[in-house]
Amino acid sequence: MYLDQGVDWTAAARADFYSRDQGSRLITLSWMQALKQRNGQPFLADGLSRYGYLPNPANTANLPVGFHASGPQDFQVVGMTCSACHTRQIEADGKVYRVDGGPAFVDFYALLGDLDKAVGDVIASDSSFAPFAAAVLRSTTPDAADVADLRRQVEGWYLRFHTLIVRALPRTGWGVGRLDAVGMIFNRISGLDIGPPPDFMIPGNMKTADAPVRYPFLWNSPRQDKTQWPGFAKNGNDILGLARNVGEVLGVFATFEPKRQGAIINFLDNNSTNFDGLNQLENLVKRIGPPKWPWTIDAALAARGKAIFERDSAEAGCSGCHGIEDGEQRFPFVKTWRTPVQNVGTDTREYDILAWKANTGVLKGAYIPFATAPLKENDEILNILATSVIGSIAEHLLAGGAPSTNARVAAAPDPGSSDTPESLGLVRLPPTLQDLLTAFDTVSTSEAIKKARRQGAERASHAQLPPWGSYEARVLQGIWAAAPYLHNGSVPTLAELLKPSGQRRSQFSVGRKYDIENVGLATTQEPLSDTLSVTDCSNINSGNSRCGHEYGTSLSDQDKKALLEYLKTL
Repeated sequence: MYLDQGVDWTAAARADFYSRDQGSRLITLSWMQALKQRNGQPFLADGLSRYGYLPNPANTANLPVGFHASGPQDFQVVGMTCSACHTRQIEADGKVYRVDGGPAFVDFYALLGDLDKAVGDVIASDSSFAPFAAAVLRSTTPDAADVADLRRQVEGWYLRFHTLIVRALPRTGWGVGRLDAVGMIFNRISGLDIGPPPDFMIPGNMKTADAPVRYPFLWNSPRQDKTQWPGFAKNGNDILGLARNVGEVLGVFATFEPKRQGAIINFLDNNSTNFDGLNQLENLVKRIGPPKWPWTIDAALAARGKAIFERDSAEAGCSGCHGIEDGEQRFPFVKTWRTPVQNVGTDTREYDILAWKANTGVLKGAYIPFATAPLKENDEILNILATSVIGSIAEHLLAGGAPSTNARVAAAPDPGSSDTPESLGLVRLPPTLQDLLTAFDTVSTSEAIKKARRQGAERASHAQLPPWGSYEARVLQGIWAAAPYLHNGSVPTLAELLKPSGQRRSQFSVGRKYDIENVGLATTQEPLSDTLSVTDCSNINSGNSRCGHEYGTSLSDQDKKALLEYLKTL
């Protein structure tokens, strides 16, 4: 049953959202079709439902919702799109409900690990490669040269993918519905994309991605003035939305191989980012409304809960952080929703990821002229990401949507060089793109730029991030459909979140079964489920701490029940 998510969210929009190409290039389709599961069955036999992905009957290759195959027939490549991680189903009273834009109940960790093993098994020997080659080449007796060429391609893919899996994945899985997205994006860009040819890797840049967070819900996300759980990405208009989405697609295996051409960096050389697709997806996300509660609501009780929600006190005070209020002004005349970023005592592990540094490889010295300072040889990965995203978008837009040698926006001058941005033919970003320079809270602040210029383009100090362990507080429309809660998904229900953190469950099952009364995950989650163990406030940097957000915990039982009833109406 499809939930009511507004008149703009139509069946056609949904179908587009489920399969729109954003530029992700994970693995060749024919290879994936020829791979085997650990039990010997074809890898795609169940359409990846064993990992929690949802069936998409419209896909002729048996790929689930959020996966697509792009390219000419017989040469198609499998990629992922937004809906893979942002579509969920919940089950209650024997009925199944679809929540578009909701946090997916999927195990991306298991998918990555199993795909790595499947390809590793294929290339382990000539005898294991032979049936794979026969299937891919569609011949029982393929030409030896074709087999050898295919093997070189598969081994080249596996070298990069396996290096990422071995170095980035923690020993313990993230769990269903969770992913260290920032860590994996950082590892993808710094570890696989900016090194020297032929493999473009800098393996030493990769670190263990052990700060899992839950997938956020997408409805209303284009309206926020900040995104990412720590709030480090500015947001609220189309150009900032594009920056958010380019960073995302680079993390889910878009091809990105920036090239140095003398003193110039070319960000669009072999860059698979589908800018048109990303723009269409952002327009689709704008149409997704918050899901309406499909069950009965006690109107009188909800009215009492609304008064508690809007109460101006530390006892509840929900609306102070989670109400709809005007945020920052964006170009041209866009008013955002305020997204407060503050520390409420929750898990701090993601801030360890934000502090990562890496060798900048081919991007050493890269900068956005008249805007940011050059990347140092060893720099913060957040700065590497910002430069990669801003550079790619600026080149694309200044070139009219196609690569052009006349639209370079970043340079890497030699030490002691007298070159200037003007002498290198670099382009100053026009006023319509100025918001792009603020997309990430890095060195693009005006004072940092001035300081960098005074020091001869030397890197300025890192911009001011919020206090360690601060995360965004979103408007709570549709929050009833987004369990589990807190940024790291460490609390199973809203009722549990209203308990003091020491009384919250230390272990619970994650799955689609829904608890209508407690608003969140049901206690029993058979058959498809995952058990998550969480820590208390004594280990707040575990990545799995249930600590913090004590608001509303001192309310009476009757007031808590009323507040929950009101949250169902949002």
